[in-house]
Amino acid sequence: MVVCVCNAIRECQVREAARSGATTACQAYRSVGCQAKCGQCVPFARDIIAQERAAA
Repeated sequence: MVVCVCNAIRECQVREAARSGATTACQAYRSVGCQAKCGQCVPFARDIIAQERAAA
């Protein structure tokens, strides 16, 4: 599933970034060489990161 349309960032990329230590959407996006543009995706990315941190 696409999380960020502006940057074409997929859910699996955000999950992998969270597993690698990203604790914010900005950190997750930086890990794939991007940054949030319009911001519509940030709440969804935060939820994904929270899920991964809870599962760890």
